[in-house]
Amino acid sequence: MRIFEVWAPLPSSVRLHVDGALHPMERDDRGWWRAEVDASPTARYGFVLDKDETVLPDPRSPRQPDGVHGPSQLHAVDPTAWTDTAWTGRQLAGNVVYELHIGTFTEDGTLDAAIGRLDDLVELGVGFVELMPVNAFNGVHGWGYDGVLWYAVHEPYGGPDALQRFVDAAHTRGLGVVLDVVYNHLGPSGNYLDRFGPYLSSGPGIWGDSVNLDGAGSSEVRRYIIENALRWLRDFHIDALRLDAVHALVDHTAIHLLEELAVETFRLSAHLGRPLSLIAESDLNDPRMITPRSAGGYGLQAQWDDDVHHAIHAAVSGERQGYYGDFGSLETLAHTLGHGFFHAGTYSTFRGRMHGRPLDVRRIPASSLLAYTCTHDQVGNRALGDRPGIYLDHGQLGVKAALVLTSPYTPMLFMGEEWGASTPFRYFTSHPEPELAAAVVEGRRREFGQHGWNTEDVPDPQHPETFHRSKLEWRERSAPDHARLLRCYRDLIALRRARVELTDPWLEHAQVSYDEEEQWIVVSRGALRVVCNLGPDPVTVPAGGRAVLWWDEPVVNRTESAVLVPGHSFVVLEAPSPTR
Repeated sequence: MRIFEVWAPLPSSVRLHVDGALHPMERDDRGWWRAEVDASPTARYGFVLDKDETVLPDPRSPRQPDGVHGPSQLHAVDPTAWTDTAWTGRQLAGNVVYELHIGTFTEDGTLDAAIGRLDDLVELGVGFVELMPVNAFNGVHGWGYDGVLWYAVHEPYGGPDALQRFVDAAHTRGLGVVLDVVYNHLGPSGNYLDRFGPYLSSGPGIWGDSVNLDGAGSSEVRRYIIENALRWLRDFHIDALRLDAVHALVDHTAIHLLEELAVETFRLSAHLGRPLSLIAESDLNDPRMITPRSAGGYGLQAQWDDDVHHAIHAAVSGERQGYYGDFGSLETLAHTLGHGFFHAGTYSTFRGRMHGRPLDVRRIPASSLLAYTCTHDQVGNRALGDRPGIYLDHGQLGVKAALVLTSPYTPMLFMGEEWGASTPFRYFTSHPEPELAAAVVEGRRREFGQHGWNTEDVPDPQHPETFHRSKLEWRERSAPDHARLLRCYRDLIALRRARVELTDPWLEHAQVSYDEEEQWIVVSRGALRVVCNLGPDPVTVPAGGRAVLWWDEPVVNRTESAVLVPGHSFVVLEAPSPTR
């Protein structure tokens, strides 16, 4: 016999549908319905609410073999299938994160196929693999941020068993796994939660109705989220969660959901005996996210830092549109590299208001901020989904990589950037509903039209070719230019792992100098000097030492403690040891 249960305080009656048979359920005073039924371990089931005979999937469905509109299927992670018993986990500090999208990382687009590329990531030198959302969403392919059944693994990726195999394979190779989870909104198709209970609030959110975190019935909604997070960490051995767009979580309670989640995660970490990390994507520039609870913060381990990306990208590329408007100068780049946030109680022209809060660099390590030259957003939310290698030369890509991979922050790469992948990463969907599909296409083109793009150039998110063009071409890594950039990334990561100065997380120990006119910037990390020439012409920089790594070979003048750096290039210098 098996106990089925569902929280459904709204309907007056709930019946359980198991393999074609209906069974009555009993309600308790908290709105939970339960029934004890004889069912096989892989039974298909769902719930019938009131007089509507539609069988709805379980809000906590562990598997959706027929898509998000079909019945749920019982599933349990097989504890005997794990081989990672020796895995003791990884902390974020000192490591490099690699973000990827399962559907486009390989030609097959499955978790099992991705396992076949893990050795390449080990050779690259990264410590964590971050998966874009794998929760169940409607359609075959998409980015995953429109999930509607958060407990299930998207079936076209291979379902829950494939996720278990992927995590196990990663741990066997010494790689931690970060999972991107979305708790701020639900997708537009297949969301039946409001039929069961008050999962959604009446207030508008960024992408639709907000999740009910502080209204009537919100205690159970919060548990729905927290228990989902703990399920990934506990049952699937995930090492960290990337929390999507936490600035869209509307929570006015005394203990914010993020703090509550941090407490529960720490408790589980103590029990499991391995590090568990929470990484926020936040547009707030609010250090309280990563401030310890003992100091009045939420106690998360890390957050994405878009200011570092914007400062590097705008300075190297020259782009100034949209949110790049406040960035681009070397002064801005130097300030951001040395302080974590550029907008820290300063005026943002893009937002038209003051933005951010200063980071206390003496109390919060820079490793709590993730820095990057690319993310799925910074590529995929361009109108054409074009990667920087399309409009920058590989020397400029090398400069961007050097600034991130030698920074005090925790570096993150986006799949394919390490060899300057030529394939785009576009926004793609596969909504089966014609009206929804048309609305997505129209909305996408209208949005970019307002920013001056030719709407006819914006790829149709629904067209299959938009998705297929976004798949990585792994064979291009062997082409000379791509292979050179790949070696550069490997060498930079190896240097980071070899030198304690480069994993030192304290911003107080990093100094930055620059020359706005001559377009050079130097980041000093202990005995190392990372010298970057952002301009197209060679420039002499007052920095001495032995060259240990470079893009184009520099000319070092040790007598004058200067180095001639070719255009769009970098060199890492090691200062001579002091004479005793």
